[in-house]
Amino acid sequence: QVQLVESGGGLVQAGGSLRLSCAASGSIFSINVMGWYRQLPGKQRELVAEITSGGSINYADSVKGRFTISRDNAKNTVYLQMNSLKPEDTAVYYCRTEGRSLTAIFQVNEYWGQGTQVTVSS
Repeated sequence: QVQLVESGGGLVQAGGSLRLSCAASGSIFSINVMGWYRQLPGKQRELVAEITSGGSINYADSVKGRFTISRDNAKNTVYLQMNSLKPEDTAVYYCRTEGRSLTAIFQVNEYWGQGTQVTVSS
């Protein structure tokens, strides 16, 4: 089993910054993609940013220029640096990965973290 643990969420004033971390652990064989999603109050979960093992990155238009995703492949950890935060960024942020476990190395599975709350006050 692969587990994802997020950290770094909290309360911040508009214009401030937060850095989220997500560490994958457990029976990991390989990880292809790691990314961040968020769920705004009353809304569907949406992509924030994702990064492949090769370093290719996709950002949602709403966060381009403000958020930066990075990855440490050796540590199976992904980060999300969030700058110039706005009240509309308030959401539960979830870490997501696609990869293979040691017990099912021929199957690609999807794993989700428990979520971490980010609240931006005006």
